[in-house]
Amino acid sequence: MLRIRFFIFLFSIIIKIYFMPFTSDPQKTKHIFIIAGEASGDIHASHLVEAIKRKQPSWHFSGLGGEHLKNAGVQIYEDLTQMAFIGVWDVLIHFPQIKAIFDRTIHRIKSSAPDAVILVDYPGFNLRLAKKIKKMGIKVIYYISPQVWAWKKKRVFFIQKYTDRMMVFFNFEKDFYAQFGITVDYVGHPLVDMVKPAIKADLIRQKLSLLSDRLTVGLLPGSRHKEIESLLDPMLAACRILKKNFSWIQFVLVKAPTISREHLESHLKNYSDLHAKISEEGNYNSINACDVCVVASGTATLEVALLEKPMVIIYKTNFLTYILGKILINIKFLGLPNIIAGKSIVTELIQNQANPPRIAAEIRSIVTDEIKIAGIKSELKNLKHKLDQGGAAERAADIVIKTILSEKCDNVTM
Repeated sequence: MLRIRFFIFLFSIIIKIYFMPFTSDPQKTKHIFIIAGEASGDIHASHLVEAIKRKQPSWHFSGLGGEHLKNAGVQIYEDLTQMAFIGVWDVLIHFPQIKAIFDRTIHRIKSSAPDAVILVDYPGFNLRLAKKIKKMGIKVIYYISPQVWAWKKKRVFFIQKYTDRMMVFFNFEKDFYAQFGITVDYVGHPLVDMVKPAIKADLIRQKLSLLSDRLTVGLLPGSRHKEIESLLDPMLAACRILKKNFSWIQFVLVKAPTISREHLESHLKNYSDLHAKISEEGNYNSINACDVCVVASGTATLEVALLEKPMVIIYKTNFLTYILGKILINIKFLGLPNIIAGKSIVTELIQNQANPPRIAAEIRSIVTDEIKIAGIKSELKNLKHKLDQGGAAERAADIVIKTILSEKCDNVTM
Protein backbone atom coordinates (compact mmCIF):
# COMPACT_ATOMS: atom_id res chain seq x y z
CA MET A 1 0.00 0.00 0.00
CA LEU A 2 2.78 2.39 0.89
CA ARG A 3 4.60 1.50 -2.29
CA ILE A 4 1.49 2.27 -4.37
CA ARG A 5 1.05 5.66 -2.65
CA PHE A 6 4.71 6.47 -3.25
CA PHE A 7 4.37 5.73 -6.99
CA ILE A 8 1.19 7.79 -7.20
CA PHE A 9 2.97 10.70 -5.47
CA LEU A 10 6.00 10.36 -7.75
CA PHE A 11 3.78 10.18 -10.86
CA SER A 12 1.92 13.36 -9.81
CA ILE A 13 5.22 15.26 -9.43
CA ILE A 14 6.35 14.11 -12.89
CA ILE A 15 3.05 15.27 -14.40
CA LYS A 16 3.37 18.71 -12.73
CA ILE A 17 6.94 19.13 -13.96
CA TYR A 18 5.99 18.02 -17.47
CA PHE A 19 3.11 20.48 -17.79
CA MET A 20 4.77 23.36 -15.89
CA PRO A 21 5.68 25.38 -19.05
CA PHE A 22 2.02 25.35 -20.05
CA THR A 23 0.74 26.58 -16.71
CA SER A 24 3.31 29.34 -16.04
CA ASP A 25 2.23 32.89 -15.39
CA PRO A 26 1.29 34.52 -18.75
CA GLN A 27 2.64 37.85 -17.50
CA LYS A 28 6.16 36.40 -17.65
CA THR A 29 6.12 35.70 -21.39
CA LYS A 30 5.12 39.04 -22.92
CA HIS A 31 6.93 40.45 -25.94
CA ILE A 32 6.63 44.10 -26.99
CA PHE A 33 7.77 45.41 -30.36
CA ILE A 34 8.65 49.14 -30.20
CA ILE A 35 9.42 51.59 -33.01
CA ALA A 36 11.04 55.01 -32.51
CA GLY A 37 12.26 56.95 -35.53
CA GLU A 38 14.02 60.04 -34.26
CA ALA A 39 16.61 60.96 -31.62
CA SER A 40 14.11 62.44 -29.15
CA GLY A 41 11.66 59.58 -29.66
CA ASP A 42 14.46 57.08 -29.04
CA ILE A 43 15.23 58.75 -25.69
CA HIS A 44 11.60 58.89 -24.53
CA ALA A 45 10.95 55.33 -25.70
CA SER A 46 13.98 54.06 -23.76
CA HIS A 47 12.66 55.58 -20.53
CA LEU A 48 9.28 53.94 -21.16
CA VAL A 49 10.94 50.54 -21.70
CA GLU A 50 12.98 50.94 -18.51
CA ALA A 51 9.83 51.83 -16.54
CA ILE A 52 7.98 48.78 -17.90
CA LYS A 53 10.94 46.52 -17.05
CA ARG A 54 10.95 47.79 -13.46
CA LYS A 55 7.36 46.60 -13.15
CA GLN A 56 7.62 43.50 -15.38
CA PRO A 57 11.29 42.38 -15.35
CA SER A 58 10.70 39.27 -17.45
CA TRP A 59 9.04 41.02 -20.40
CA HIS A 60 11.26 41.37 -23.46
CA PHE A 61 11.48 43.95 -26.24
CA SER A 62 12.58 44.16 -29.84
CA GLY A 63 12.11 46.75 -32.54
CA LEU A 64 13.49 49.74 -34.40
CA GLY A 65 15.26 52.64 -32.75
CA GLY A 66 18.66 53.97 -31.74
CA GLU A 67 21.35 53.70 -29.08
CA HIS A 68 19.09 54.64 -26.15
CA LEU A 69 16.61 51.84 -26.87
CA LYS A 70 19.49 49.44 -27.43
CA ASN A 71 21.01 50.40 -24.07
CA ALA A 72 17.60 49.88 -22.45
CA GLY A 73 17.77 46.22 -23.51
CA VAL A 74 15.77 46.33 -26.74
CA GLN A 75 16.89 44.07 -29.58
CA ILE A 76 17.31 46.61 -32.39
CA TYR A 77 16.84 45.50 -36.02
CA GLU A 78 17.19 48.91 -37.72
CA ASP A 79 18.55 52.24 -36.44
CA LEU A 80 15.92 54.71 -37.61
CA THR A 81 17.56 57.62 -35.79
CA GLN A 82 20.13 57.72 -38.60
CA MET A 83 17.32 58.23 -41.13
CA ALA A 84 15.73 61.40 -39.79
CA PHE A 85 14.60 62.80 -43.13
CA ILE A 86 13.15 66.31 -43.32
CA GLY A 87 10.47 67.33 -45.78
CA VAL A 88 8.67 65.79 -48.74
CA TRP A 89 11.61 65.90 -51.13
CA ASP A 90 13.94 64.15 -48.71
CA VAL A 91 11.42 61.33 -48.21
CA LEU A 92 10.88 60.91 -51.97
CA ILE A 93 14.63 60.59 -52.60
CA HIS A 94 15.00 57.90 -49.94
CA PHE A 95 11.68 56.13 -50.58
CA PRO A 96 13.17 52.79 -51.77
CA GLN A 97 15.26 52.57 -48.58
CA ILE A 98 12.25 53.45 -46.39
CA LYS A 99 10.03 50.95 -48.21
CA ALA A 100 12.57 48.14 -47.75
CA ILE A 101 12.76 48.81 -43.98
CA PHE A 102 8.96 48.98 -43.81
CA ASP A 103 8.59 45.59 -45.50
CA ARG A 104 11.23 43.98 -43.28
CA THR A 105 9.50 45.38 -40.19
CA ILE A 106 6.13 43.94 -41.23
CA HIS A 107 7.79 40.55 -41.75
CA ARG A 108 9.48 40.65 -38.31
CA ILE A 109 6.25 41.62 -36.54
CA LYS A 110 4.32 38.91 -38.32
CA SER A 111 6.90 36.22 -37.55
CA SER A 112 7.46 37.21 -33.90
CA ALA A 113 3.75 37.84 -33.12
CA PRO A 114 4.33 40.30 -30.23
CA ASP A 115 1.68 40.94 -27.60
CA ALA A 116 1.65 44.62 -28.55
CA VAL A 117 3.43 47.14 -30.74
CA ILE A 118 4.30 50.56 -29.32
CA LEU A 119 4.63 53.25 -31.98
CA VAL A 120 6.58 56.35 -30.95
CA ASP A 121 5.78 59.51 -32.96
CA TYR A 122 7.28 59.22 -36.52
CA PRO A 123 3.81 59.31 -38.15
CA GLY A 124 4.74 58.98 -41.83
CA PHE A 125 6.18 55.53 -41.11
CA ASN A 126 4.28 54.45 -38.01
CA LEU A 127 0.73 55.23 -39.08
CA ARG A 128 1.12 53.08 -42.19
CA LEU A 129 2.47 50.33 -39.97
CA ALA A 130 -0.49 50.65 -37.59
CA LYS A 131 -2.92 49.63 -40.32
CA LYS A 132 -0.93 46.50 -41.17
CA ILE A 133 -0.36 45.56 -37.52
CA LYS A 134 -4.00 45.97 -36.53
CA LYS A 135 -5.03 43.57 -39.29
CA MET A 136 -2.76 40.95 -37.68
CA GLY A 137 -4.85 41.19 -34.49
CA ILE A 138 -2.00 42.75 -32.50
CA LYS A 139 -2.63 45.59 -30.03
CA VAL A 140 -1.33 48.97 -31.19
CA ILE A 141 -0.30 51.56 -28.59
CA TYR A 142 0.79 55.03 -29.71
CA TYR A 143 3.22 56.97 -27.50
CA ILE A 144 3.93 60.64 -28.35
CA SER A 145 1.16 61.95 -30.54
CA PRO A 146 1.75 62.92 -34.16
CA GLN A 147 0.92 66.61 -34.53
CA VAL A 148 -2.40 65.92 -36.26
CA TRP A 149 -3.86 68.91 -34.40
CA ALA A 150 -1.46 71.07 -36.44
CA TRP A 151 -1.74 69.51 -39.90
CA LYS A 152 -3.14 66.47 -41.72
CA LYS A 153 -6.08 66.47 -39.31
CA LYS A 154 -7.74 63.62 -41.21
CA ARG A 155 -5.07 61.31 -39.77
CA VAL A 156 -7.07 61.37 -36.54
CA PHE A 157 -9.63 59.02 -38.14
CA PHE A 158 -6.80 56.68 -39.11
CA ILE A 159 -5.60 56.70 -35.51
CA GLN A 160 -9.15 56.10 -34.31
CA LYS A 161 -9.45 53.01 -36.51
CA TYR A 162 -6.03 51.41 -36.13
CA THR A 163 -4.82 52.13 -32.58
CA ASP A 164 -6.02 50.70 -29.26
CA ARG A 165 -4.63 53.43 -27.09
CA MET A 166 -3.00 56.85 -27.42
CA MET A 167 -0.73 58.37 -24.77
CA VAL A 168 -0.03 62.09 -25.05
CA PHE A 169 2.33 64.62 -23.45
CA PHE A 170 0.07 67.69 -23.49
CA ASN A 171 -3.36 68.26 -21.99
CA PHE A 172 -4.69 69.99 -25.10
CA GLU A 173 -3.84 66.83 -27.08
CA LYS A 174 -6.04 64.75 -24.78
CA ASP A 175 -8.96 67.12 -25.36
CA PHE A 176 -8.36 66.94 -29.11
CA TYR A 177 -8.39 63.13 -29.34
CA ALA A 178 -11.21 62.66 -26.84
CA GLN A 179 -13.63 64.55 -29.08
CA PHE A 180 -13.11 61.83 -31.71
CA GLY A 181 -13.85 59.02 -29.26
CA ILE A 182 -10.22 57.80 -29.12
CA THR A 183 -9.02 56.10 -25.93
CA VAL A 184 -6.41 58.63 -24.86
CA ASP A 185 -4.37 59.26 -21.71
CA TYR A 186 -2.50 62.41 -20.75
CA VAL A 187 0.66 61.20 -19.00
CA GLY A 188 2.55 64.50 -18.70
CA HIS A 189 5.85 65.31 -20.38
CA PRO A 190 8.86 63.09 -19.55
CA LEU A 191 11.23 66.04 -20.01
CA VAL A 192 10.04 67.36 -16.65
CA ASP A 193 11.88 64.43 -15.06
CA MET A 194 14.81 64.47 -17.45
CA VAL A 195 15.81 68.13 -17.71
CA LYS A 196 17.90 68.34 -14.57
CA PRO A 197 21.52 69.47 -15.00
CA ALA A 198 23.97 67.17 -13.23
CA ILE A 199 26.82 69.69 -13.18
CA LYS A 200 26.76 73.32 -12.06
CA ALA A 201 26.97 76.00 -14.75
CA ASP A 202 30.26 77.40 -13.41
CA LEU A 203 31.94 73.99 -13.65
CA ILE A 204 30.79 73.53 -17.25
CA ARG A 205 32.18 76.93 -18.14
CA GLN A 206 35.49 76.01 -16.53
CA LYS A 207 35.63 72.72 -18.46
CA LEU A 208 35.03 74.60 -21.71
CA SER A 209 37.55 77.35 -20.82
CA LEU A 210 34.81 79.99 -20.82
CA LEU A 211 35.02 83.15 -18.75
CA SER A 212 32.54 83.40 -15.88
CA ASP A 213 31.89 87.15 -16.30
CA ARG A 214 30.91 87.10 -19.99
CA LEU A 215 27.55 86.78 -21.69
CA THR A 216 27.26 83.22 -22.98
CA VAL A 217 25.16 82.48 -26.06
CA GLY A 218 24.23 78.85 -26.68
CA LEU A 219 23.71 77.52 -30.20
CA LEU A 220 21.50 74.44 -30.69
CA PRO A 221 21.25 73.84 -34.45
CA GLY A 222 19.49 70.47 -34.19
CA SER A 223 20.10 66.72 -34.11
CA ARG A 224 19.81 66.02 -37.85
CA HIS A 225 22.45 66.62 -40.48
CA LYS A 226 19.98 68.51 -42.67
CA GLU A 227 19.29 70.91 -39.80
CA ILE A 228 23.01 71.52 -39.27
CA GLU A 229 23.46 72.31 -42.97
CA SER A 230 20.61 74.81 -43.09
CA LEU A 231 20.81 76.43 -39.64
CA LEU A 232 24.35 76.40 -38.26
CA ASP A 233 25.94 78.86 -40.70
CA PRO A 234 23.20 81.51 -40.20
CA MET A 235 23.63 81.08 -36.43
CA LEU A 236 27.40 81.54 -36.66
CA ALA A 237 27.07 84.53 -38.99
CA ALA A 238 24.68 86.11 -36.47
CA CYS A 239 27.25 85.49 -33.73
CA ARG A 240 29.84 87.36 -35.78
CA ILE A 241 27.52 90.36 -35.93
CA LEU A 242 26.96 90.17 -32.17
CA LYS A 243 30.71 89.91 -31.56
CA LYS A 244 31.20 93.24 -33.33
CA ASN A 245 28.65 94.87 -31.02
CA PHE A 246 29.65 93.20 -27.77
CA SER A 247 33.25 92.40 -26.91
CA TRP A 248 32.07 90.69 -23.68
CA ILE A 249 30.28 87.81 -25.42
CA GLN A 250 31.19 84.12 -25.89
CA PHE A 251 29.58 81.23 -27.73
CA VAL A 252 28.87 77.57 -26.99
CA LEU A 253 27.85 75.15 -29.73
CA VAL A 254 25.86 72.31 -28.15
CA LYS A 255 26.57 69.00 -29.88
CA ALA A 256 23.70 66.54 -30.27
CA PRO A 257 24.63 62.84 -29.82
CA THR A 258 23.60 62.12 -33.43
CA ILE A 259 26.05 64.69 -34.87
CA SER A 260 29.81 64.14 -35.04
CA ARG A 261 32.23 66.68 -33.64
CA GLU A 262 34.05 66.70 -37.00
CA HIS A 263 30.87 67.79 -38.76
CA LEU A 264 30.52 70.78 -36.44
CA GLU A 265 34.22 71.65 -36.71
CA SER A 266 33.93 71.75 -40.50
CA HIS A 267 31.50 74.67 -40.09
CA LEU A 268 33.41 76.37 -37.29
CA LYS A 269 36.66 76.60 -39.26
CA ASN A 270 35.15 79.48 -41.27
CA TYR A 271 34.31 81.32 -38.03
CA SER A 272 37.55 80.89 -36.09
CA ASP A 273 37.34 84.53 -34.94
CA LEU A 274 34.37 83.61 -32.71
CA HIS A 275 36.42 81.13 -30.63
CA ALA A 276 33.20 79.17 -30.16
CA LYS A 277 33.42 76.11 -27.92
CA ILE A 278 31.82 72.79 -28.78
CA SER A 279 30.14 71.30 -25.72
CA GLU A 280 29.73 67.55 -25.38
CA GLU A 281 28.56 67.79 -21.77
CA GLY A 282 24.96 66.86 -22.64
CA ASN A 283 22.14 69.20 -23.58
CA TYR A 284 20.97 70.01 -20.05
CA ASN A 285 24.40 70.78 -18.60
CA SER A 286 25.39 72.77 -21.69
CA ILE A 287 22.18 74.82 -21.87
CA ASN A 288 22.37 75.57 -18.15
CA ALA A 289 25.80 77.18 -18.71
CA CYS A 290 24.28 79.67 -21.19
CA ASP A 291 22.52 82.99 -20.63
CA VAL A 292 20.49 82.97 -23.88
CA CYS A 293 20.10 80.47 -26.72
CA VAL A 294 19.43 80.24 -30.44
CA VAL A 295 17.55 76.99 -30.97
CA ALA A 296 16.30 74.94 -33.92
CA SER A 297 12.56 74.32 -33.63
CA GLY A 298 11.93 70.95 -31.99
CA THR A 299 12.30 69.17 -28.67
CA ALA A 300 15.35 71.27 -27.73
CA THR A 301 13.13 74.37 -27.45
CA LEU A 302 11.26 72.67 -24.62
CA GLU A 303 14.52 71.68 -22.91
CA VAL A 304 15.67 75.30 -23.03
CA ALA A 305 12.26 76.43 -21.75
CA LEU A 306 12.36 74.04 -18.77
CA LEU A 307 15.76 75.48 -17.84
CA GLU A 308 14.14 78.94 -18.06
CA LYS A 309 16.64 80.31 -20.57
CA PRO A 310 15.51 83.11 -22.93
CA MET A 311 15.75 81.98 -26.55
CA VAL A 312 15.18 82.70 -30.21
CA ILE A 313 13.68 79.79 -32.18
CA ILE A 314 14.71 79.46 -35.82
CA TYR A 315 13.86 77.06 -38.61
CA LYS A 316 14.53 76.68 -42.33
CA THR A 317 13.67 73.92 -44.75
CA ASN A 318 13.63 73.42 -48.53
CA PHE A 319 11.27 75.60 -50.53
CA LEU A 320 8.81 72.82 -51.49
CA THR A 321 8.36 71.67 -47.88
CA TYR A 322 7.96 75.28 -46.72
CA ILE A 323 5.22 76.03 -49.29
CA LEU A 324 3.35 72.81 -48.44
CA GLY A 325 3.65 73.67 -44.74
CA LYS A 326 2.20 77.12 -45.32
CA ILE A 327 -0.78 75.54 -47.05
CA LEU A 328 -1.39 72.62 -44.68
CA ILE A 329 -0.34 73.73 -41.19
CA ASN A 330 -3.14 75.47 -39.32
CA ILE A 331 -1.47 76.62 -36.11
CA LYS A 332 -0.13 80.06 -35.22
CA PHE A 333 3.20 78.92 -33.80
CA LEU A 334 5.92 76.44 -34.66
CA GLY A 335 7.92 76.41 -31.40
CA LEU A 336 6.67 74.14 -28.62
CA PRO A 337 6.94 76.79 -25.86
CA ASN A 338 4.60 79.09 -27.78
CA ILE A 339 2.22 76.26 -28.75
CA ILE A 340 1.86 75.11 -25.14
CA ALA A 341 1.51 78.66 -23.81
CA GLY A 342 -1.04 79.50 -26.50
CA LYS A 343 0.76 82.78 -27.19
CA SER A 344 4.11 84.16 -28.28
CA ILE A 345 6.50 84.10 -25.33
CA VAL A 346 9.71 83.66 -27.37
CA THR A 347 10.54 84.91 -30.88
CA GLU A 348 10.25 82.54 -33.84
CA LEU A 349 12.19 83.23 -37.05
CA ILE A 350 11.05 80.96 -39.87
CA GLN A 351 12.52 80.47 -43.35
CA ASN A 352 13.72 83.81 -44.82
CA GLN A 353 13.34 85.51 -41.44
CA ALA A 354 16.05 83.19 -40.08
CA ASN A 355 18.84 85.33 -41.51
CA PRO A 356 21.98 86.46 -39.61
CA PRO A 357 21.07 90.17 -39.14
CA ARG A 358 17.59 89.30 -37.83
CA ILE A 359 18.85 86.57 -35.48
CA ALA A 360 21.51 88.92 -34.13
CA ALA A 361 18.96 91.72 -33.67
CA GLU A 362 16.61 89.47 -31.68
CA ILE A 363 19.40 88.27 -29.38
CA ARG A 364 20.57 91.85 -28.90
CA SER A 365 17.03 92.97 -28.00
CA ILE A 366 16.93 90.33 -25.24
CA VAL A 367 20.34 90.78 -23.66
CA THR A 368 20.11 94.58 -23.55
CA ASP A 369 16.69 94.67 -21.85
CA GLU A 370 16.53 93.36 -18.27
CA ILE A 371 12.75 93.82 -18.12
CA LYS A 372 12.34 91.70 -21.26
CA ILE A 373 14.61 88.99 -19.83
CA ALA A 374 12.60 88.90 -16.59
CA GLY A 375 9.33 88.70 -18.53
CA ILE A 376 10.49 85.79 -20.68
CA LYS A 377 11.81 83.90 -17.64
CA SER A 378 8.50 84.43 -15.83
CA GLU A 379 6.55 83.05 -18.81
CA LEU A 380 8.88 80.05 -19.03
CA LYS A 381 8.40 79.34 -15.33
CA ASN A 382 4.61 79.34 -15.84
CA LEU A 383 5.05 77.03 -18.82
CA LYS A 384 6.98 74.58 -16.65
CA HIS A 385 4.04 74.36 -14.23
CA LYS A 386 1.70 73.56 -17.15
CA LEU A 387 3.69 70.43 -17.95
CA ASP A 388 2.74 68.63 -14.75
CA GLN A 389 5.07 67.50 -11.96
CA GLY A 390 6.85 64.53 -13.52
CA GLY A 391 6.38 60.75 -13.51
CA ALA A 392 5.28 60.54 -17.17
CA ALA A 393 7.23 57.37 -18.02
CA GLU A 394 5.89 55.55 -14.92
CA ARG A 395 2.29 56.47 -15.76
CA ALA A 396 2.80 55.45 -19.37
CA ALA A 397 4.29 52.11 -18.27
CA ASP A 398 1.23 51.37 -16.10
CA ILE A 399 -1.04 52.09 -19.07
CA VAL A 400 0.98 49.84 -21.42
CA ILE A 401 0.93 46.97 -18.92
CA LYS A 402 -2.79 47.31 -18.26
CA THR A 403 -3.53 47.51 -22.00
CA ILE A 404 -1.55 44.36 -22.75
CA LEU A 405 -2.95 42.33 -19.84
CA SER A 406 -6.59 43.32 -20.33
CA GLU A 407 -8.90 42.17 -23.07
CA LYS A 408 -10.56 45.58 -23.13
CA CYS A 409 -8.71 48.90 -22.96
CA ASP A 410 -10.29 50.80 -20.08
CA ASN A 411 -9.40 54.48 -19.91
CA VAL A 412 -6.75 55.29 -17.29
CA THR A 413 -7.12 58.79 -15.87
CA MET A 414 -4.69 60.92 -13.92
